[in-house]
Amino acid sequence: MRAPIGHFDHATPAPECLDRLTRPVADAVRHWRGSVPAEQIVYVDTEPEWADTSVFLEHYGQELLGQSANCVVVAGKRGGDTTLAACVVLSGTRVDVNGAVRRQLGARKASFAPMDTATGETGMEYGGITPLGLPGDWPVLVDSAVVDLAYVLVGSGRRRGKLLVPGKAFAELPNAVVLEGLGT
Repeated sequence: MRAPIGHFDHATPAPECLDRLTRPVADAVRHWRGSVPAEQIVYVDTEPEWADTSVFLEHYGQELLGQSANCVVVAGKRGGDTTLAACVVLSGTRVDVNGAVRRQLGARKASFAPMDTATGETGMEYGGITPLGLPGDWPVLVDSAVVDLAYVLVGSGRRRGKLLVPGKAFAELPNAVVLEGLGT
């Protein structure tokens, strides 16, 4: 199969390669609901040492910058309560943690979650966290620019491999909230 975006040697519908995904991501694909068929989620094999955005683009093409998104875990705090959430923004932008995230979570303070928290709570590898398969009670904040793309390249749950997901599917994830200006 040919990848819908980018130039990758191997592209496979995600339901056909669940063994290459972490358990939470594989379960999300296996139990997929929404207007986008699961077969339209595509897994592409990539080198784990090239997982970070800048290195990835060097090897797989700069044109992917406008078609790729990062998923980061944030912690919003208010009093003694902490709310973990995921933020999905285009790779060329930064998450507006102190503005949009803090307001959306109703937090007094918001920051990026520590790596151990992010990986421990998601069951995914750092550098490969994806919005598919996150804990069911987490808010998933998605920048509207991500939803507007035909396909978006995101992590696969591991540093090896990426997922190509139709943009509109992000708006249909459990607890998804689409926000203007989440990525700045």
